[in-house]
Amino acid sequence: MRRFFLLRPLWMGALVLIVGASFVGGAPMAAGAAQDAGGAAAGGGADEQPSQVVENVAQRFLKDLDAHRAQFGQDPKALRAAVDRDVLPYFDIEYSARLVLGRYWRTATPQQRKEFVDAFENSMFANYGNALLGFRTDRLRVIPTKVGAEDKNALVRTEIRRDDGSSVKVNFALRRTSNGWKAWDVILEGISYVKSFRDDFGAQIEAQGLDAVIQRLKRGEKPAQLPNPGAGKS
Repeated sequence: MRRFFLLRPLWMGALVLIVGASFVGGAPMAAGAAQDAGGAAAGGGADEQPSQVVENVAQRFLKDLDAHRAQFGQDPKALRAAVDRDVLPYFDIEYSARLVLGRYWRTATPQQRKEFVDAFENSMFANYGNALLGFRTDRLRVIPTKVGAEDKNALVRTEIRRDDGSSVKVNFALRRTSNGWKAWDVILEGISYVKSFRDDFGAQIEAQGLDAVIQRLKRGEKPAQLPNPGAGKS
């Protein structure tokens, strides 16, 4: 259970990047997206290609969303439970969490780690959770990727189509583990999700300490300035 609480801001951050890709001039578009690869206790089998895992998780989440869209709109807890159920098992947990906090992870107390993760998750969901309701399957294209039996890392490329016909590139970095392929980063138009959050949090931690970041998130402030590929479009 302790491993799972480390992951939650990571899946939410990844979903937010995809949501950001579907915005044009600040207005949410119907976007297809979801998550990544090979599971913690679930996930892609040993012979499953990373792109297949991404496709399967996306379809599973979107099927759940389509079946319960009205309910999720009225009940944010049910929406969060669906993401936990459909998406959470397919991320590398501690690996991504450690990368986001970098060297500060090593010096943080167990209580600080838990408070950071909880505050980050709540802030992300409060700011962006409702945007998940706009996801649609017809906007997501997963580009097939093949890796060899000895390959340890993979990059799965996807494209999200906007209403104006343009597309946004959203790529997923995965690593092979004993439990299958797991996603550990999302790259939106060349900008790494892990690096964006690490840079944002790291600067404030360096100046004010980890507790200052935790309090900032508890106040509901958005964690990091996420890339906005829709800026300037209409």
